[in-house]
Order: sequence, then C-alpha cells, then structure tokens
Amino acid sequence: MPEDKSNMQPHTLDDHKFGQFGAHEHGPDADHDHDDVDPGPLEDNPIWQRDNVSLTSVGIDIGSAGTQVIFSTLHLARLGHSHASKYVIVDRKTAYESPVSFTPYLDQERIDGVALGKIIDAAYIEANIRPQDIDTGVVILTGEALRRENAKSIADIIADKGGDFVTATAGNHMEAMLAAYGSGAAKVSHSAAIRILNIDIGGGTTKFALCENGRILWTAAMHIGGRLIATQDGLVTRLDPAGAHHASAAGHGLALGQAVLAEKMAKIAQHMADLLVLAVRGGQLPHSVRDLFLTDIPEEWSNLDGVMVSGGVGEYVAGREARDFGDLGIHLGQALRKKALAGEMGATLLPAHACMRATALGASEYSVQLSGQTSTISNPGRILPRRNLQVLKPDLDFQIKPSAAQTQAAILKHFQAFDLTPADHEVALVFDYTLPPEYSFIRALADGIVGAMAPRLALGLPLYIMLDGDIGQTLGSILREECGVTNDLLVLDGVSLRDFDYIDLGKIRLPSLSVPVTVKSLLFSEDHRGMAKAERIHFMTPRPDGAAPDWHDHHHSHDHHHHHDHHDGHDHGHKHDG
Repeated sequence: MPEDKSNMQPHTLDDHKFGQFGAHEHGPDADHDHDDVDPGPLEDNPIWQRDNVSLTSVGIDIGSAGTQVIFSTLHLARLGHSHASKYVIVDRKTAYESPVSFTPYLDQERIDGVALGKIIDAAYIEANIRPQDIDTGVVILTGEALRRENAKSIADIIADKGGDFVTATAGNHMEAMLAAYGSGAAKVSHSAAIRILNIDIGGGTTKFALCENGRILWTAAMHIGGRLIATQDGLVTRLDPAGAHHASAAGHGLALGQAVLAEKMAKIAQHMADLLVLAVRGGQLPHSVRDLFLTDIPEEWSNLDGVMVSGGVGEYVAGREARDFGDLGIHLGQALRKKALAGEMGATLLPAHACMRATALGASEYSVQLSGQTSTISNPGRILPRRNLQVLKPDLDFQIKPSAAQTQAAILKHFQAFDLTPADHEVALVFDYTLPPEYSFIRALADGIVGAMAPRLALGLPLYIMLDGDIGQTLGSILREECGVTNDLLVLDGVSLRDFDYIDLGKIRLPSLSVPVTVKSLLFSEDHRGMAKAERIHFMTPRPDGAAPDWHDHHHSHDHHHHHDHHDGHDHGHKHDG
C-alpha cells in the first residue's frame, strides 16, 4: 500500500534544530538532504552503479603446442576527478582458468579450427559461462602458432564465438616484452636499479629481453625450445625443422617415427643449452649461434647483474618441476640450471615471479573516451567508423624537443619492436605531446611522421594519429598544407592511449565535432610502483631524464605440457608455448 503523505508538512533545515524528525516530505524550497535515512546496499545505489561497472572477460591463448582459456571478472570505477566517463580497473578476479590443451592440427601447417572450437566450448561449459555473457575478450596467437598458414582465420573464428574480441598476434619482439613483464624481470630491474636479462624459453623459441631500471632496452629471439622434438612411447612424434637441425648438429640425426632414448634427447638438449649460453655471454658469436636468431642480433649483452629464466622450461631451471613429458624441456631446463648455478651465464640466476604464465593472457578493458574538438578529419564518411585499430606509441620524450630525424627514428624503431611495418600494417600512431603549441615543435613532429610513414603515404593509404595534447587541428593543417599529405587523414586529440591498446573509432558527433574512441586494452594485474591493481602494460625504451615507465604484471601460458604447484596453492596443466 502506498505511504500516506496527507499529514506530511514541507519544512526547511531550521526545523531539524528543534528535533522535528516526524514523517514529512520536502517542499520545492527545501534546502537539505537527510543523512539519517538508510540508503540500502551500496551496489543498489544508482549513483554507485553509474560510476562502477562489472565486466566479464575471456582470454584465449593459442600457442604452437598449447591452448588455454581464462575467464575474469573485472571491476571498473570511474575516476572521481574526471568529468568524462573514464573508467579504470580497480579489481580483477579469475573466474575460471582452464588446463592447457594441445593445440590441434589438421597437418603440419594448418590448425584444426573445429577441434580448437571444441576446446573453447568445453571451457565455456566448465566455467558455466555463456558466450552472450562475455563483455570483452582477446584472442592471442603466440610463438609458432601465428606462423601457421591459417592462423589469422582461426583467430577470427574463435572471436566469432561471442563477445567483442580483440584479435592480436604476438610476434617475437612483442612476446619477449610481455614475458619480461610477466616474469618480474622489469619489476626487479626497476626496484633494485639493476640490469637483468630475461630469457623466456617456450616450446619453439627462446625470447630475450634486456631490462634496466624498469625499461626494456632491446628484445630478440632464437630457435631454441623445449618442444622442437617430442616423443611418445619412445618414438619421435614431433620433429620441427629446428629440432631436426639441433639433433643433426649434436650428432644424433632423427626422423619421425624413429625410436629415441632419453639419453639421446638429453645430449641434444645439452647441445642447445651450450649454444644458448654462448648467446647470453655475447661477444663474437659463432655462426652456429648467429644462424639460430629469428631477429636482429643484439650488439651488446654485457654488464648483466642477473638473469631470469621464464617460460615452461623456466620451471625446470627454477627447480620447481622434475617430470618428463616426452620432449626436450626437462633436459634443456636441467642443463641450463646446472650452467646458471655454476656461473656460466655470466650473471646471478634470479628467481622469476612467473614462468608458465609469462605472456599476456586474458582480458580486455573497455573504456570510452571522447576526442577533443580541435581535431582534423579529412573525410569522415570514408575513414569513420573504424574497428580494431592497433595502437603504436613511439618512445618520444618531448621535453628534449625531438627533431624530425629523432621522431622518424623513434617511429620506425617502434614498428620494428612490434614486428610491424608502416606500409603493411594500419595502426594509430599515438603521442603524448607535452610541449607548448609552438610551430617549430609541431612542424618537427609532422616532418618526422611523414618521413617514417612515407611507404604508407606512397600507397595512398589513410593515416591515423592520436594525441594527448590539444594540437590536433594544427598538426593536421601542417601535414596537409605544408607537408603535402593528400591521403585521408585523421588526427584526434584529447585521448590517452598506450601500447597494447586497440581502438574502435565511432562516427563523428555533431555539433561537438568529437569522435567516440572505444579503448580495448590487454590487462595485467600489478604495477611496479606499488599500485594494488593494474590498468595496462606500458612499454618504454630508455629516456634521457631517467624517469621510470609504467609496469604491470600479467599472465601467460607457454607451451610444454606439465603440471605443477603454484605458490598460491592451485595445481593445473601446462604446456610451453613457443
């Protein structure tokens, strides 16, 4: 029955001075609210609901030998000092983490999409989550998996299973970066102000990342891994070309179906360990080592304060795993552990925070930003809307007023770090412009962009640029009127983005002339500066001012099948993923 308000009288704040707390209602001139009224549960408060959002996220990691699914619940809260709808992650809980399953193949070159789909479906059922319950997610192809001929189509098939997904491929450089953050190497190098080489050994490849004071100076990769050769019942069931090469070089030629003893596997792994240590020690590398690199060979390896070993093989190096899963992993890990403890690495072996979960797995953050009103959009109908545009944020310190040449070099270096090229990959170039809006500074930025993106401009392809500072209109005008850029051009300011973000651009809004920017970010759990929870990973190379970059811990699955106990008490299956 509705409450009877016939005896209620309008009142003002002064009435309460005299203890008049009886039934009443507020008239149009009331000058206060009540604190003595029970508001009910906080979660039911409309204001709280507006400022707090819960999302269900799924991460699918498809590696060369292993696939894993992780469901997470994300709590996002709107920043209190912001008038815009900018949300940050304040909590993340793992709802379900699947065991690692072998990535199924139709043949040596093609992943079995149907069988892979069944693995994903089983994870949904086990987690008691429906595809329509997913708010956001990411499909990541790592290691050798991304080089399979149907890898991209597989990622798209999986993404179609529900939710709005980011499909990302982690090449050698990117995976090396992610592993360095996940292992804790970046964090320790920052907190202890030391120089650490992270060595991430998966099933097919070994990734290197040199960390100094929290920054990643360089990354590299070579063809050494724990699952290049695999056996079952004493017979060779997997023999990658690199595995056959290592076996032959060690004096033990192998073929599929051939019987092989554990002693021979151990000798092959010992040979691989010798080569890896030679690489880590640096100097003049022999051709037997140089020929194994999948990237440019770093020029400088010296003055290491410590080494960390992550990836599935890292579990053996750490002494946390002793089981044989029918591949090279146990032998390679034990050989490297002996060498590291004997000082042959040239630096102290440091414990890795995470071995098996050292690459990004899981989660995409959704946040919506609105661009500023001083932007340049050459042809809105042709270049907007745009979905799943990868963000690339070159490491530029505008406080040193970089020249056009420095800007160009930084852009090209960052493309290389992410295994991308300007002509072949459409990205959003992002800059945190912090200088005064002076012509000379903006012109240098424009010239650097034109120089770096010349191959793309020559093909007539569009150019996307995002800025934190309010110079979008000025930069766009200089690019078109002075630098002669006739391509479709979009320059948005007033947005804050980072590496590992993917963005959706909406249609232009009138009368504000702004563009909605949906940000989808790979998520990680911990910030190196002591923040309780993370937003996003931020990769930076050295800066002249010595400022520390953002760092966030994250999870990763590598490919090499085994079970082990984690420090937090749970046990599950794994594979090393190369």
